[in-house]
Amino acid sequence: MKKQILLLLVLFGTFSSAQTKFNEPPKWAKEAVWYQIFPERFYNGDKSNDPKAIDMEGAWPFFVPKGWTITPWTHDWYKLQPYEKVRGKNFYEIVNIRRYGGDLQGVIDKLDYLKKLGITAIYLNPIFESPSLHKYDATMYHHVDNNFGPDPEGDRKMWGEEDPSNPKTWKWTSADKLLLKLIKETHKRGMKIMLDGVFNHMGQTSWAFLDIKKNQQNSKFKDWFTIKKWDDPTTKENEFDWQGWVGIKDLPEVREDENGIVAGPKEYIFNSVKRWMDPNGDGNVEDGIDGWRLDVAEMVSHKFWKEFRTFVRGINPETYIVGEVWWEDWNKYKMFDARPWVAGDEFDAVMNYRYMRANKNFVLNKKEQDDSQAYQDSLTTMMKSFGDSYYAMLNLLGSHDTERLASVVINPDYKYDHQANVRDSKEYDIRKPSATERLKQKLMVALQFTQPGSVHIYNGDEAGMWGGDDPDERKPNVWQEFKYEPETTHPFNKPRPVDEVKFDNDLFKFYQKMASLRNSNKILSLGTISFNVIDNNLKIIGYTRELNNEKVYVIANNNSESNTLNLAADDFLGSKAGYKDLVSGVSIKMERNQYNIKLAPYQLVVLK
Repeated sequence: MKKQILLLLVLFGTFSSAQTKFNEPPKWAKEAVWYQIFPERFYNGDKSNDPKAIDMEGAWPFFVPKGWTITPWTHDWYKLQPYEKVRGKNFYEIVNIRRYGGDLQGVIDKLDYLKKLGITAIYLNPIFESPSLHKYDATMYHHVDNNFGPDPEGDRKMWGEEDPSNPKTWKWTSADKLLLKLIKETHKRGMKIMLDGVFNHMGQTSWAFLDIKKNQQNSKFKDWFTIKKWDDPTTKENEFDWQGWVGIKDLPEVREDENGIVAGPKEYIFNSVKRWMDPNGDGNVEDGIDGWRLDVAEMVSHKFWKEFRTFVRGINPETYIVGEVWWEDWNKYKMFDARPWVAGDEFDAVMNYRYMRANKNFVLNKKEQDDSQAYQDSLTTMMKSFGDSYYAMLNLLGSHDTERLASVVINPDYKYDHQANVRDSKEYDIRKPSATERLKQKLMVALQFTQPGSVHIYNGDEAGMWGGDDPDERKPNVWQEFKYEPETTHPFNKPRPVDEVKFDNDLFKFYQKMASLRNSNKILSLGTISFNVIDNNLKIIGYTRELNNEKVYVIANNNSESNTLNLAADDFLGSKAGYKDLVSGVSIKMERNQYNIKLAPYQLVVLK
């Protein structure tokens, strides 16, 4: 049903971007279209380096079942492999033993795909040596994981020839060299690359922690971690105890004092950071990475991050530094106000989960849905809080730590990142999105690409992937060249629909279109923004983007019905010459002194 809607115009504040300065976010980050890659699940480009049981020693759940093998890339996600059928273990208790073989060659192989999509920057989840699938439990920071490179056993041998505490002895493994090739190939395509720095904690397989475990108080690294109790050699019991990240013993926490991370690990971190930013040490940073994403950043002192910024910007003044500053109180659904970290002397931005929550509340929520005015208020509050830094904020709709965007659409009334999988909520819907739900996903993406902030895509969202929170958002990526088993299995043997798993070409083309629009119209990344509530009851919102006396007008119909707007030229649209929607290509001409703009359900138009 179509409705004729009168214009109700509400103007709000205007926000502008400024040119890059040393202590401000780099200009390139404000224009970036990011693609986040979870390496082990992205693409297996080299099957000869696939992990073996020895590579998993020291990772949860600390055992490898008899008959363990690499899991087929295209299998039904919830279906147990023969080795996974362990008595007393359900899917969620066994799934982290899986390995799929994703590697750096796989990233290199797909760079042209990313370029075609419109990506200008890639962010890699941790790639440093670690026994886990996620690599947040680093064995070391100065070497890439040997299963991500072409010669795992050769790399392992090379580690043994080093003194890891002495950078002068560090060698370049085959995996390290492949990262350098990835950096070169990324830069060759005009893209940037950012690594994940996990400096709050390491893994139990950390070389320094193993030395402490072996030598106890006599270890020269005894001050690197927070040791609660030493082993008493006169007793049979092993009393050795340490502080793990949020109490998790798998992740020994790096020690801090009143000045931040203590001297020994700080020196090791800084030497490792420099290694990847200026690999040959010649001062030319073209062969190094372009940014750092910093894990659990609120759990490391501000003093350390101030030093970190000074050190990193001293190597490359155009480095982008983004922190994970997220839940202040998860139980109360309260996110941090990240301004103390984004103040010019620590981070350029944070992973902006507040942005996703605002969009979820507006587009998706059914029980507690925000109207257009509330949505506008949420966004303007964030923009005012961060000022010009907001233009570099990493605005995301999903990540490796949350349910996928498509599954948020399917399950709209779960609090974001709260019990959002079938392990924690038995009624959570694990199915594939419907056609209408895909329209909602597209609207979320269109809003993201037409608003200020650095755009972020989590790998596979553009291919149509769905999945709940960890581990279900970490399925192996869906690629056009593969034929996948349909999803027919429920992890708790409940009835479910048979869902075809295949690359969604239509959705890919939409993401590609929006990326192309943003990349070819700097106004969408750098322009000021003024919001307009067009119809609050029908949740229709508009905003004007302006840069160098050029304007575009964005209108979003967050509604399940088609609508027609009757807009006078002097109300919202300033021109009488006519407009073209840059998304659909449709031209709009003035008729009887007004514009009649037809909007399909959940459609967004960009009028120029």
